[in-house]
Amino acid sequence: MTRVFIPLDTTALSLGAEQVARALQAASAARNLDVEIVRNGSRGMFWLEPFVEVETSSGRVGYGPVRAADVDALLSAGMLEGADHELAHGPVEEMPWLAQQARVSFARVGVIDPLSIDDYRAHGGFAGLQKATTLGAQTLVDEVKASGLRGRGGAAFPTGIKWQTVLDAQAGQKYIVCNADEGDSGTYADRMLMEGDPFALIEGMAIAGLAVGASQGYIYLREEYRQAEWVLGEAIRLAREAGYLGDHFELEVRLGAGSYVCGEETALLESLEGKRGMVRAKPPLPAIEGLFGQPTVVNNVLTFASVPFVLAEGSAAYEAFGVARSRGTLPFQLAGNLKTAGLVELPFGARLRSLLEDFGGGSRTGRPLRSVQVGGPLGAYLPASQWDTPLDYEAFAELGAVLGHGGVVAFDDTVDMLAQARFAFEFCAEESCGKCTPCRIGSVRGVEVIDRIRQGQRREENLIVLKDLCDTMVDGSLCAMGGMTPFPVRSAIEHFPEDFTER
Repeated sequence: MTRVFIPLDTTALSLGAEQVARALQAASAARNLDVEIVRNGSRGMFWLEPFVEVETSSGRVGYGPVRAADVDALLSAGMLEGADHELAHGPVEEMPWLAQQARVSFARVGVIDPLSIDDYRAHGGFAGLQKATTLGAQTLVDEVKASGLRGRGGAAFPTGIKWQTVLDAQAGQKYIVCNADEGDSGTYADRMLMEGDPFALIEGMAIAGLAVGASQGYIYLREEYRQAEWVLGEAIRLAREAGYLGDHFELEVRLGAGSYVCGEETALLESLEGKRGMVRAKPPLPAIEGLFGQPTVVNNVLTFASVPFVLAEGSAAYEAFGVARSRGTLPFQLAGNLKTAGLVELPFGARLRSLLEDFGGGSRTGRPLRSVQVGGPLGAYLPASQWDTPLDYEAFAELGAVLGHGGVVAFDDTVDMLAQARFAFEFCAEESCGKCTPCRIGSVRGVEVIDRIRQGQRREENLIVLKDLCDTMVDGSLCAMGGMTPFPVRSAIEHFPEDFTER
């Protein structure tokens, strides 16, 4: 029997993967071919999706992008033997785009059947949890501290310190909450991991439960991620049947409410409690008074998914990746005007230019790239002169920029940076929870001021007002929603002043 891998990832499905799987099933039956179709996660090479992999004696051979109409011709050409074809890309593991990465969090994504516990175990799965059951809570927390793992959701707070706070808190009930409300523009790593390797998230959360003494976990999932909801539901059921959940740690998936601000941890907790998603004042921190007023660990999908590696391989193995205070790897998500967009996992310290050119292949339009926004809709716009900055948290902070969740959105030289600055305010006005005045009112005033600049009304005076408004939002907003909205605006004014001239 020949095994053929076709992704069940949302992106692949949107491009016709389900139709390809059905066409291959029908064509194989009609030709009396012994074929097993395995639905895997995506390798992240989105320009090649649907990407079909055939298991041969010498490894997997990839074909893509494959359409349902291509299946008969591929079978006739010898696809099941790994034969050459205009859609063939040779041995998958040797493809330069993949071979040049350091896949740690995504080591299994695209490789295994995401809903096979046997596959997961065969590729090192549950080794970290097994080891964790033999260690004390403080030892687990110390191991995470030593790894240098920081929150991958954007804030980059040291994970071990957050866990230590929850461990030290005295309470009869503690919680583990996964922030899977992935809402930043150009980001999809959380979704890809949940759909392609859900047991990694389950294992990481179970380890966190052991580390801090929590018996209940929740995955707060973006409402639009219905494929991920199904995969996670099946994975949790299978993990429970296999004994990895239930006795000492239980886990549930809860859908979000479609609000961007619920990506902020305290608004998320409010929503999880059944309330309107509005930001809480801090202190108290969620680690002290979190879900239902109890000590709570709140981490991102990628943070939890990194923990099994730390436990299985040791903190030193994880800490060996990266630079300075940015340890480990980060899955960068390439989007926007790029020829070969997709997910690239690299150690911290690589260069943004390498992401754009070596992996992204330059602009899809063939025009020069002009600006790149890193870190989601609240991230700064970086000009070409800053693309050689190392990809690490502190280096970006020195530029007034953020790495955030690793989203990278590229723009060619046709982009209107004044319009992009306006969009930042417009986005904030739409998504603000409304609790604090600088964010609620400042975002609306920002749109009005930029409109006056575009119309040529007292440009210099309005630029001064705009800068003052940005200062007020940074200094006075309750959370990062209003506090970071000025980042893209300030960077657009500083690096692309010509777009703010009178028109």
